[in-house]
Amino acid sequence: MKVLLLKDVKGTGKKGEIKEVSDGYATNFLLKQGLAKIANSSALSESATKKQAELYHKEMDRQKAEQLALQINNKKITLEIKCGDNGKTFGSITAKEIGEKLAQLGFDVDKRKIEVKEPIKAIGSHQVLVRLHPLVSCKLQIEVVPK
Repeated sequence: MKVLLLKDVKGTGKKGEIKEVSDGYATNFLLKQGLAKIANSSALSESATKKQAELYHKEMDRQKAEQLALQINNKKITLEIKCGDNGKTFGSITAKEIGEKLAQLGFDVDKRKIEVKEPIKAIGSHQVLVRLHPLVSCKLQIEVVPK
């Protein structure tokens, strides 16, 4: 019997796949548990439509990320940090502060997408990678100045 999997089933397949399974397994387990439905023409067309819509939305997200990357790429932002008389910094600049500064400038970037290998504790210019999408990333210049 051919079934369309509605959820991932260990040992059988992933969600959205069409699998040939035994009649007993299909009727007694997969259909009863709501893990699959019989693969008729309406189920197949519905599945194809959902896949097409999912691909469309992923592509739109990628294009939106590319536009944002063009605006952010090599943009220079200035952040202040407290310093002592001898030039020693108190505290550090993290992805949270960078994300807040970008939000003030009108860019909607989640702090988890900003890659700071270790908190910035030195005055000067630093470069940070911003991953807006799995396929789209850009570089951001951070200028750290004393308060």
